[in-house]
Amino acid sequence: MHEITNKVGFISDMDGVIYHGNKILPGVADFVNWMLDNGKKFVFLTNSSERTPHELSMKLERMGLSIPAGCFYTSAMATAEFLHSQRPGCTAYVIGEAALTKALYDHHIYMNDVNPDYVVVGETRTYSFEKIEKAIELVNKGAKLIGTNPDITGPTEKGVMPATGALIAPIEIATGKKAYFVGKPNPLMLRHGLKKLDCHSDEIAFIGDRMDTDIIAGIESNIDTVLVLSGVTTMDDIDKFPYCPKYILNGVGDLLN
Repeated sequence: MHEITNKVGFISDMDGVIYHGNKILPGVADFVNWMLDNGKKFVFLTNSSERTPHELSMKLERMGLSIPAGCFYTSAMATAEFLHSQRPGCTAYVIGEAALTKALYDHHIYMNDVNPDYVVVGETRTYSFEKIEKAIELVNKGAKLIGTNPDITGPTEKGVMPATGALIAPIEIATGKKAYFVGKPNPLMLRHGLKKLDCHSDEIAFIGDRMDTDIIAGIESNIDTVLVLSGVTTMDDIDKFPYCPKYILNGVGDLLN
């Protein structure tokens, strides 16, 4: 693995690569300490929009990893930046957690449940039929439908659970309108990661656990890809796709072997 360990830095997915739920995965601490000891640049990306960078930093602190909030970039942040670039000062009706609302507020995008420019959907524990009804009404009135990420499911300590792609599907079906998804595999996420690291694509490797979001995003961003089998993908799944990662590992700790 000498070729990949010579990279200037790493962009890494989190769910299924660094942890499952509140359980850190084997080899992660060694990998993070190796990056710190060797002066590697790194940023952790997550398609989840549930937590702020500070909350992610605190979560990893509880697992024994000390990583500053500035090392995280979320689909909520990418969504806020995208909407701000598209229509500065726009408004949104949001189905999601406080971290998504905060990211939008940080870009002066405010809440509106009457005539918003956008309906934005992210992961949430407070999903309800009432909110779906409101979202459908607003999209039918002309609001644009945005998803923080297209993931249908995500790994947790309790097993695989529904993610944004599943939550937004009833709105798409009922309105006949397809959502625009900002998170991976949209290359926007990785481009933001490269910008944060101030690196070129050939200086970085991208580590992920999903063929359909992580690996394709890396390939389309011309970044060397590392698939780890610690998340949702198995060896048998890889042949189902018409593309392949550059490296396949059981987990991030194997990078050091």
